[in-house]
Amino acid sequence: MGMVEKKKIIIDTDPGVDDAMAIFVALRSPEVEVIGLTTIFGNVYTTLATRNALHLLEFAERTDIPVAEGSHVTINKTTKLRIADFVHGADGLGNQNFPSPKGRQIDQSAPAFLVEQANLNPGKVTLVALGPLTNIALAIQLDPEFSKKIGQIVVLGGAFLVNGNVNPAAEANIFGDPEAADMVFTSGADVLAVGLNVTHQVLLTDADRDTLAQSGRKFGQYMSKILGFYYSYHHDSYGVQGVYLHDPTTLLAAVNPSLLTYTEGVVRVQTTGIMRGLTMFHNSNRRFEELTEWSNKPIVKVAVTVDAAAVVKLVMERLMNS
Repeated sequence: MGMVEKKKIIIDTDPGVDDAMAIFVALRSPEVEVIGLTTIFGNVYTTLATRNALHLLEFAERTDIPVAEGSHVTINKTTKLRIADFVHGADGLGNQNFPSPKGRQIDQSAPAFLVEQANLNPGKVTLVALGPLTNIALAIQLDPEFSKKIGQIVVLGGAFLVNGNVNPAAEANIFGDPEAADMVFTSGADVLAVGLNVTHQVLLTDADRDTLAQSGRKFGQYMSKILGFYYSYHHDSYGVQGVYLHDPTTLLAAVNPSLLTYTEGVVRVQTTGIMRGLTMFHNSNRRFEELTEWSNKPIVKVAVTVDAAAVVKLVMERLMNS
């Protein structure tokens, strides 16, 4: 058997407690090579997302991986952003107030870095998008060929036929920049959306956190430390004895697509009114007579089911194998 070529991935991220977990899992996944992190607002503002990304790579002793800072505003230049610090802590990492990282981001912007990497490795780069989709939409604007050159875009986003988590209509990442999301879903890129309908099935329990704490392993102990704030939020908001693994599930969908099942169709994002941020899926089986804003739009994949136990097992193994 020859060596299987590792999948090149870039993680677009707003770290974030579960982003930290996804990044660590990626770094411990032999199937993939992380070739960069790009940062975006969401759980925290972009400046802090960059700082946290640099900190996480420093902690993981992987300062060889470049960090490119992304947009500070939405695609329509909105500066009033929705920041989920009440979920992740004011510092985004469970209020641990880690020292400032020594490294800094590269001079290139996130969209420019994404375009460059897609050009250097056409069809070979998987982009795992864990925050609002602003940087990806900007990359599409920067290079009209980007959606053909990027291998796959695995998006944590949407709530397909379930309620959102910002309000009943919308999931946080899509709500963060609905115009950018609609642009990405209709770009013609190979897009796979992993929504709340799937990630809410994947629960890391309180007992799992204790196992991480007792593992004596670097990443496991780090995660158990920063998870406290995130657990409190879940206990209060959802009444569950655990936390949802949104970002790690999405990352593992990129590493091992067979952990999930998918359906295919057109996805449009509602950009106005009370339903702003709603992801609407059309399964494309039904043919409508008249031309609409759904007609002749590219097909994307949407995750439907997940092997939750296998995802949790992989996350635990990789965090404790560090």
